[in-house]
Amino acid sequence: MELVRSLVVRTSKCSCLRIPCFCLALLSIASIGCENDIEKVKLVTGKDRIPVEHATGLNIVYSDSSVMKVRVVAKLMNRYQGDDPYTEMPEGVKVEFFDKDLRPSTTMTAKRAIKREKSQQMEAFGNVEVVNAKGEKLNTEHLLWNEITKKISSDEFVKITTSDKIIYGKGFESNQDFTSYRIFKITGTINISRNENTPNP
Repeated sequence: MELVRSLVVRTSKCSCLRIPCFCLALLSIASIGCENDIEKVKLVTGKDRIPVEHATGLNIVYSDSSVMKVRVVAKLMNRYQGDDPYTEMPEGVKVEFFDKDLRPSTTMTAKRAIKREKSQQMEAFGNVEVVNAKGEKLNTEHLLWNEITKKISSDEFVKITTSDKIIYGKGFESNQDFTSYRIFKITGTINISRNENTPNP
């Protein structure tokens, strides 16, 4: 069944209202004659591309048959057009996956994320952490969430903390609920001794 996305933005303003210097950049680009010259855009903005949409307080809900499955929350969103349109969330992102009872079963957080429209994939970067309903935790610097296959994966170093061990490795794949996973190359395992006064990770 196809997931349906709805978008809620608590505060959405033109970037010109928030960053006056960016308005000047846009005016400068307009004075060029609205030419689609990437080199001239780079001279004015210092970037290859400029966002066509800018919003704060982003809340995207993915539903299936009117049932909420995933929620993406971010402080800031910039959307870019072109041959490979994408949405960037440069100031942190939180993704919640919900179970059949609409309870958050798994949570993913990261410093930055990019959502690509064509491939329907989200890349998370920087202090990426995934925690499932059992309290098991995944830490890495780069994670890929595929909305079509409903899987999360990484080619980078990963650390998985369970109730009784810490596993280190490189390369990882899991269902998006992080309840069934495998590490492609395990580089080390530490057993954890616990007693009644030792908290879960």
